Amino acid sequence: MALVLYAGKTNKNGYKALIAAEYSGVDVKLAENFEMGVTNKTPEFLKMNPLGKVPVLETPDGPIFESNAIARYVTRLKADNPLYGSSLIDYAHIEQWMDFAATEIDAGIARWLYPRLGFQLYLPPAEEAAISALKRALGALNLHLASNTYLVGHSVTLADIILTCNLFLGFAHVMTKSFTSEFPHVERYFWTMINQPNVKKVIGEVKQAEVVVPIAKKPGPPKESTKSKAKEEPKKEAKEKESAKPKAEPAVEEEEAPKPKPKNPLDLLPPSKMILDDWKRLYSNTKTNFREVAIKGFWEMYDPEGYSLWFCNYKYNEENTVSFVTLNKVGGFLQRMDLARKYAFGKMLVIGSEPPFKVKGLWLFRGQEIPQFVIDECYDMELYEWTKVDISDEAQKERASQMIEDCEPFEGEALLDAKCFK
Repeated sequence: MALVLYAGKTNKNGYKALIAAEYSGVDVKLAENFEMGVTNKTPEFLKMNPLGKVPVLETPDGPIFESNAIARYVTRLKADNPLYGSSLIDYAHIEQWMDFAATEIDAGIARWLYPRLGFQLYLPPAEEAAISALKRALGALNLHLASNTYLVGHSVTLADIILTCNLFLGFAHVMTKSFTSEFPHVERYFWTMINQPNVKKVIGEVKQAEVVVPIAKKPGPPKESTKSKAKEEPKKEAKEKESAKPKAEPAVEEEEAPKPKPKNPLDLLPPSKMILDDWKRLYSNTKTNFREVAIKGFWEMYDPEGYSLWFCNYKYNEENTVSFVTLNKVGGFLQRMDLARKYAFGKMLVIGSEPPFKVKGLWLFRGQEIPQFVIDECYDMELYEWTKVDISDEAQKERASQMIEDCEPFEGEALLDAKCFK
């Protein structure tokens, strides 16, 4: 009995399971007559995935949603499947690169592409931050692929399938040759994977984007109806008859000057005595006696009227059972905060010598509240509980100092890692 996959024929997330099925000898068929926006809104579909999202795999034991979970399931249907490597460390590395493909590559491409397609609000600073973060991720990937044909071992694994499907959207729409030429090993890897028979059978021919997909235009004002135009015609004729004097020819209409970019609301705040770059420079350059130099300097510079301090605590620390996944999660958050670099400084601590690991942080933001554009654009924000620091409370002030300093032990526990956003 074939497994049924509910997804569009060109859905890159659906490709993951279909390619894994080709490698594994598993029979997976696309649902017949599937229509996005119709099929996925039926009561029958919503029983399988209440969110109405695709892909969904229908199995004899029940439905599965989320594309990576589906691909894992299909892969595991074959015993000792080489797509999952041949050792425990291979398995860990495959999972590692699958997480990387989701949090660094897929998320980066989506933040660049989706606003241009009109699915999200388009903001030039947010796009710049997305491209910058994606370049960093591709740089890391390029370095790994400089000495590796595939992500793990010497043959295709599930990690390669997931990463290739995620890269596909970028290569097809926004990652032009001039962009990807900075990452030659990624280019070689992508085209090697795309031309694998089992991949090509599912995806078909792939062409790299020649230009970045243009920004979707907003719908213009409705056109006037023919009737209203007809009513106005007599009025126009009467006005023309009333005017006896010949009118001078109108001047050639000048092209409208480009509108200046709207200022960030934080740039309109009253000037602050705290110069953020001065603090970041002091933090970076202080190598010894950190408490007496950097911490003391921070509190001397800090302007409670122009800036605010916030503690953050990850809401789902009980899920942080794998160290490298937790570290990747924090690293991805900091990359997605790049759009706030001009207005923020942050410290993120990963706490504990054994799982589950705790993720806590301290953030300095311009203004008295967390900037709204950060909340809107960085989806990680809702994964944390945010508490404003009361600097009149010496205990809170000392806790903030310890977080800036990477004090260990912190609150009685060892630090697994400490990351800085500056």
